[in-house]
Amino acid sequence: MPRSKAERDLNCDLTMNRQPSLVTSRREFLKTTAVAGAALAAPAILPASVRAQGRSDTLRVGLIGCGGRGTGAAGQALMADPNAVLTALGDAFPERIEASLAALQRDGAEKGFARRIDVPPERRFTGLDAYKAVIDSGVDVVLLAAPPGFRPAHLKAAVEAGKHIFTEKPMATDAPGVRTVMEAVRVAKEKKLSVVSGFCWRYEAGRRALFKEIHDGAVGQIRAIYATFYTGPVKPMPAPDQRPAGMGDVEWQLRNWYNFVWLSGDGLVEQACHSVDKIAWALRDAVPLKAVAVGGRQTPNHEGNIYDHTFVVYEFEDGVRGFLGQRQISNCFNENADYILGTEGVAQIGRGLFIRGKVNWRYQGPKNDMYQQELDELFASIRKEVAHNDGDWMTRSTLMAIMGRMAAYTGQEVTWEDALNSQEKLVPDPLDWNMKLPIAPMAIPGVTKLI
Repeated sequence: MPRSKAERDLNCDLTMNRQPSLVTSRREFLKTTAVAGAALAAPAILPASVRAQGRSDTLRVGLIGCGGRGTGAAGQALMADPNAVLTALGDAFPERIEASLAALQRDGAEKGFARRIDVPPERRFTGLDAYKAVIDSGVDVVLLAAPPGFRPAHLKAAVEAGKHIFTEKPMATDAPGVRTVMEAVRVAKEKKLSVVSGFCWRYEAGRRALFKEIHDGAVGQIRAIYATFYTGPVKPMPAPDQRPAGMGDVEWQLRNWYNFVWLSGDGLVEQACHSVDKIAWALRDAVPLKAVAVGGRQTPNHEGNIYDHTFVVYEFEDGVRGFLGQRQISNCFNENADYILGTEGVAQIGRGLFIRGKVNWRYQGPKNDMYQQELDELFASIRKEVAHNDGDWMTRSTLMAIMGRMAAYTGQEVTWEDALNSQEKLVPDPLDWNMKLPIAPMAIPGVTKLI
């Protein structure tokens, strides 16, 4: 489901970590990463008393990407810890910073954290290097909410600087970016840094309870999962004649970032990655052997180059299949649900959380705000000095989504090794406001090559 009500025209820059000689197999990947995500064992709801018992020293928070989701995360960070102070903001566009500050002040006046917003003009950073300035401003925690194409660079820089991190999903838009994140995760573990992911459903109480039932055998052996992410378009691309005079290619694409594959990863990677993540979660974060997919663009999108519908079939060991239907077209049937089919029962997420079969179960427990839960658990881990690191599974789920897009765009069967070792680098390096940045053509299955 969408992460916020507001759209996100956010900060960006790039310092890509190149590893062209990397050749990794699915088996080696599993050997070097933990099989189960930390969220599997996490409590359904973090007690509010945890926040009150935190230490009194100040935790300085910096936000990179001041759109709707970033603004929301900043407010949730201030709610998560009574001694957290927002001290720095960064975005490509100054008006986004001012809008974010105004929204936070309004929300803070109502919720009691307004006095802990301390962002004077000299700590409001704009431009393509704003993320570096935020990280270097003396913050302890960074919130990464810029477009996904820049996540690898931002994660890498934050980890190198020794910061605790909340990072929105997905983690990259291409395989080179995923490999950069993998290395950043490894270093974060060595430094004992907390890294909490924006794959929010892993922090929702009902889904945690349901997946625990599934992992305890309530549906028997899983044979198939059907996930749907059928919704309307998030932000349609404006017509070329709406581009302001004098606006360069880079700014035009950043202001409409959702419509470009290098920035968003496509609707499958940027939004339906939640559904991909739940498929992986159900299977204890197993990675697929291969994927095939169909997809295309049915509705006009002017200069944008993302598909508006995709259907992916993932194949796992023992013949288990994961089916994902994704569509972002107006005036169509909408559904965001998951159907988990086992040898002894069926679990359903959407229109309730329940299991039918050998075990008949329906979630009737408490509800929580999963977005707040993410930040609560991040700050609790920092205060306890016990690192919370979602890095392995958040990286797997991101690559699994990219794998599905690759299969749809090329029309080929894509193996896990194909996806992980792909040399297709979508994000420009270097990036400059004044550079020419031609828009890549829409992918054509059977013509677009698997790189």
